[in-house]
Amino acid sequence: MSELSLIILFAIATFVGYKVISQVPSLLHTPLMSGTNALSGVTVLGALSATAAAKTQGASAVGAVLGCVAIIMAMINVVGGFLVTDRMLRMFKK
Repeated sequence: MSELSLIILFAIATFVGYKVISQVPSLLHTPLMSGTNALSGVTVLGALSATAAAKTQGASAVGAVLGCVAIIMAMINVVGGFLVTDRMLRMFKK
């Protein structure tokens, strides 16, 4: 994959993710966040593979930096989802 295609892939993923999340009512964010940790894991794998492709193809540092940013953002989402799930489960304990 060329550097331009990696940047386009990053931009499309950012746009689609924003559109999907913005269409969800705020009342459903907490249950959906706990239910979509598997999808966030797929996002982490995609970011890892895009970063690895950028490094092995000899692209400039821009692709690797954007891949690292994507990995960090996806991991924040995964950790946040687990924290929300833990909080929800503690609410139901006596």
